[in-house]
Amino acid sequence: MSENNRLRDVFDAIADPTRRRLIRLLAEAKELPLHELTEQFPMGRTAVSKHLTILKEAGLVVDRKVGRETRFRLNAAPLREIQDWVSFYSQFWNANLLRLNQLLEEEEE
Repeated sequence: MSENNRLRDVFDAIADPTRRRLIRLLAEAKELPLHELTEQFPMGRTAVSKHLTILKEAGLVVDRKVGRETRFRLNAAPLREIQDWVSFYSQFWNANLLRLNQLLEEEEE
């Protein structure tokens, strides 16, 4: 699924702590089946599956069938959008804090 064809916004997809944890688990492992992911949460298979569907709609998760099992892996490329957004504001705050520091130093002199 290309970035232009995503069904869901990446920011919306990562807004939920459960989905962020799923992303973390998938980042740490190459690929995990649904039952192993479900074991990591105090919720049922259906609830975990719904969270994975939201991540899939945002292009963050890819799945494949292996026999009767569905395995999931992370596609981190859409996270670049978030990294770019945070980077912009990081530069914004760094510049503003530098200016504030300069003003405070000028007042002290």
